[in-house]
Amino acid sequence: MTQGLTLLGATGSIGASTLDVVARHPGRYRVFAVTAHRAAEDLLALCGRHAPRYAVLSGLPESEDLRRRFAEAGGGTQLLFGDAALEQVAADRECAVVVAAIVGAAGLAPILAGARAGKRLLLANKESLVMAGALFMRAVREHGAMLLPIDSEHNAVFQCLPQAGGRASTAAVRRILLTASGGPFRSAPIERLAQVTPEQACAHPNWVMGRKISVDSATMMNKGLEVIEAHWLFDVPPERIEVLVHSQSIIHSLVEFVDGSVMAQLSNPDMRVPIAHALAFPERIESGAVPLDLAALGQLCFERPDPERFPCLALAYAALRDGGTAPAVLNAANEVAVGAFLEGRLRYTAIPQVIERALRQAPAARADSLDIVLEADRSARRAAADCVTMLMGKAA
Repeated sequence: MTQGLTLLGATGSIGASTLDVVARHPGRYRVFAVTAHRAAEDLLALCGRHAPRYAVLSGLPESEDLRRRFAEAGGGTQLLFGDAALEQVAADRECAVVVAAIVGAAGLAPILAGARAGKRLLLANKESLVMAGALFMRAVREHGAMLLPIDSEHNAVFQCLPQAGGRASTAAVRRILLTASGGPFRSAPIERLAQVTPEQACAHPNWVMGRKISVDSATMMNKGLEVIEAHWLFDVPPERIEVLVHSQSIIHSLVEFVDGSVMAQLSNPDMRVPIAHALAFPERIESGAVPLDLAALGQLCFERPDPERFPCLALAYAALRDGGTAPAVLNAANEVAVGAFLEGRLRYTAIPQVIERALRQAPAARADSLDIVLEADRSARRAAADCVTMLMGKAA
């Protein structure tokens, strides 16, 4: 039976990888809906190739001209506008699978809508768990959704764990080891990091990713967010989640069990591997990835992350331990700081300064509702923006 698939964030790198896997299995999946924020022309091209029922542009005003063009290109594709439309297509009964690839806090509401509709959720948006982990996991449990991570690290952990009824069991787990490439500045002199440019920070040595997540990889905030995500996904306390720098990006994560055994998942760095695994779980399907040649690789290298080089990692652990709204503040401040860096308004080394100041100014509150979480997000963005302005004034 063909499964309908809604792709939230279709024009990014995760969207491209997902559509590549889907195209390899035309009798198994059909694209039901695709969404983008403002990339109308890119989304229009996808509709011409995949003819979805719906397309959504969440960040543009309504346009009859665009509606007409989408209908013509997609053979009747209906174009919707606004954030509410994201939630509509994520919860639609004709869609069995929701791929959550929207970057940042904007992905939280539609992903929650998919969870409350009991969907099979393929999660690449780590911010939804970082901001509202308890609320999100409660929605998954109460509405019978199936949550499958497609971040390469969390998918690797999932593959290493024993499965019971489609859920991973961590009862015998001693540690989860999330691997990190170390990004483009793993061995650069620390004193030179203040002069890093956005182009340098976005030049990831192993993965092809969007600009924001590439900067997060360079600062290792991405790994800090993944620690918080792993805590919620696998119900493991922060002291049993560790980060290990593995520059080749071949081992995507490891799980150590109480008997001393360590399981690892290996593949070439290609997002189609975890996406194909989650799409077909518990079966396996062709992903298109190049097979791994261990003999040609020769060796696998590991090192501990340098806390002086990667202060964002410690900030993420601290926010997780503080709990409540602290991770939402962490995420919001990071988004503001990274945005300012990419726009040339903030030094690379000032990113953790902005985040730390926002965490100090917004003490953690109980994250008892989505409204509380979203208000913490808004307050943190204001505090972070003020900090960016202050730091710009000092640099002038």
